[in-house]
Amino acid sequence: MYTKILLSAAIITSSLSASDLLSDAKKADLKPIPSDKKELLKLIDNPKNPITDKKIELGKKLYFDPRLSKSGFISCNSCHNLSEGGDDGIPAAIGHMWTANPHHLNSPTVYNSVFFASQFWDGRDPHLEAQAQGPMQAAPEMSATPEHVAGVVTSMPQYVADFKGAYGKDVKITFEKIADTIATFERTLVTPSAYDDFLNGKKDALTKAQKDGLRTFIDKGCVSCHNGIALGGEMNAFNITGTYKFQDVGDFKGDANGMVKVPTLRNITQTAPYFHNGQFWELKDAIKEMGRIQLGTDISDAEAASIEEFFKALEGRKDPVVLPQLPASTSTTPKPDLK
Repeated sequence: MYTKILLSAAIITSSLSASDLLSDAKKADLKPIPSDKKELLKLIDNPKNPITDKKIELGKKLYFDPRLSKSGFISCNSCHNLSEGGDDGIPAAIGHMWTANPHHLNSPTVYNSVFFASQFWDGRDPHLEAQAQGPMQAAPEMSATPEHVAGVVTSMPQYVADFKGAYGKDVKITFEKIADTIATFERTLVTPSAYDDFLNGKKDALTKAQKDGLRTFIDKGCVSCHNGIALGGEMNAFNITGTYKFQDVGDFKGDANGMVKVPTLRNITQTAPYFHNGQFWELKDAIKEMGRIQLGTDISDAEAASIEEFFKALEGRKDPVVLPQLPASTSTTPKPDLK
């Protein structure tokens, strides 16, 4: 009987603790991905270009098609690999003619990017549709012109038929429309996790270690930047209480006001190396560096390990990635240009 009483007390204490943690998480502006599909659609849809199954499937083909690049070798998936963390796993993005990003910028994950208030490291645009246009045209990335991209797509009857099926028979296939379609696919790359289950009311979704890590994450002040649904994605000042150890690797110093986009923490265990220039490979080291330069606090090894344990709960559930079958090139399809 005494043992049963102790067990019952432990269960009640655990439940109360989980309730307090959930309440504090919500006070810290931590928000879950909605479990209801209709509510989720309200957040990820673009009223100016509503999501449909046909647009998603077409956008997926374009996302994986390397012929949109000047070389015919690089696709969106090259730098934003959906087979793992939605990034490329190297310190600086590699593009046309094996060119490293001239600013030594790391490729951000595309997963959950629909929730970012700012796209690009300097936050120069809030919209995924505009972001999709950037890499295709950037010389050190896909290095294509809008004319090349549109020429590739319109040279293939199957792509033309796909666009008509997605947008109607009178659709005009432009570079902008192609980028919009890629962005439509990207809007669906959402990865709910055990963390979301917890915030949505499932109190046993996290392990005790993960709950302890979430408590540490909140108490140390990490939530001051990493909040909202994306746990990041907003612009914020950088080097607030110290100077980043690798500040001089690359010439990126943020936007005109020194603001830098806060990276999402979702799937963070799968997106090393860390920081805008990809100089930290160990997550615990990145956590301690953030404490030093952003919060003005020393995060101990034990605290870093605790936070890292919480980050495991942010590993999202991803839909299986099945490579699409792409249309065959024709005699009018622009040829690869390796120069």
